[in-house]
Amino acid sequence: MKKVFLMMTLVSIGFGATQCTCKTAPQQTQEKKTLVTYFSASGVTKAAAEQLAQIIGADLYQIEPEEAYTEADLDWRDSLSRSSVEMRDLSSRPAIKGTVENLADYDKVYIGFPIWWYTAPTIINTFIEANDLTGKTVVLFATSGGSTIEKSCQDLKEAYPNLTWGEGRLLNDIDEEAIKEWAK
Repeated sequence: MKKVFLMMTLVSIGFGATQCTCKTAPQQTQEKKTLVTYFSASGVTKAAAEQLAQIIGADLYQIEPEEAYTEADLDWRDSLSRSSVEMRDLSSRPAIKGTVENLADYDKVYIGFPIWWYTAPTIINTFIEANDLTGKTVVLFATSGGSTIEKSCQDLKEAYPNLTWGEGRLLNDIDEEAIKEWAK
């Protein structure tokens, strides 16, 4: 009787271990996804981010400042405006709302922003420092009224040399085919 009980217990334990292994296997082979994140002060970068996410089939996440920027905050001609003050102090880290859920599910993260003073707004540094992007490919995109993206890319790559960087791109009025080609 004891032998039968012992055999049934061992079989039961073995069956339980097999079931446990089967349940975890699909999670290990889960396909990674792409995330498009963006900060937009006036809506231009938001439109570019939405277009990019739709074309490449990515999830979308808005980087929102804890305190929204007003029109006066964005007046680049006023040296005392909030954006001017932040951009003069590159250690500035404007607070952001929320966090990206399930960041571990993504292997590629696009980060979009309007170019301010020839580079990325400091809120982008806040986002990068608040999220562990290690092991992910980070790709920058921007909108601008006249600047290129090169300085923004250089500044962020120098600030975060341990990240894996993809090729950044300015997305001003870019067509669908050009986005598909770049996203490859």
